[in-house]
Amino acid sequence: MLNVTAETTIGDIVRTAPATSRLFDSLKIDFCCGGKKSLAESCKERGLDVNTVVTMLSAIGQMDAAPATDVDGMTLTELCNHIQETHHAYLREELSRLDFMTRKVLAVHGEHEPRLIELRKVFEGFQAEMTTHTDEEDESVFPAICELEVGDAAERTSKLDLVSTLKKMENEHDSAGQALEKFHDLTDNFTAPDWACNTFRALYDALKQLDANTHQHIHKENNVLFPKARQQLAARPQPVPATT
Repeated sequence: MLNVTAETTIGDIVRTAPATSRLFDSLKIDFCCGGKKSLAESCKERGLDVNTVVTMLSAIGQMDAAPATDVDGMTLTELCNHIQETHHAYLREELSRLDFMTRKVLAVHGEHEPRLIELRKVFEGFQAEMTTHTDEEDESVFPAICELEVGDAAERTSKLDLVSTLKKMENEHDSAGQALEKFHDLTDNFTAPDWACNTFRALYDALKQLDANTHQHIHKENNVLFPKARQQLAARPQPVPATT
């Protein structure tokens, strides 16, 4: 049984019990970019009764669902590796496939479904931003975070201001979250029209999977990895000013 109140943040709930993300997905409660909001605030935004949702969450432990990965118990290095292997690798492969599919479906069905033009435009922005974002994490941000666990990290952190960099990463996550919301709106929640061909249907299914994977991706960074890194930074001894 989960110990959840109306004031518990969405991010803390999913961090403690990852399986609750399935319920939040079904209720359309944003647990990644909206992870810092309280359950009460999130329920109010969605027009949901918070007491009912608390009851549903408290019963999660009794559900016969497949166990989710316990990212909260990972070290910084383990968590960085997990995110890279589970989410960054997925994006590298899937964004290329979706780039082809959005172009193809627009070319064939754009006259019948004008929203495909905007869908392609939103995807192009999402692809460019997430590619740059994950490259920066792989090349500089994650290595700096991992070095927080290995003795003196002064050399790398002097080159990379992690405090401001993590905030920048979170701002980019917000932008990605906005794109995901547009995907929902432009596809009727990934519901293909009755006349859609198999490629059209495959595109919407792939976008649905992208949405789910990216929500988990951002949650793990915003609500688990980055707070842990900030704790390590706060606990690190400050350099003693040089005396003249």
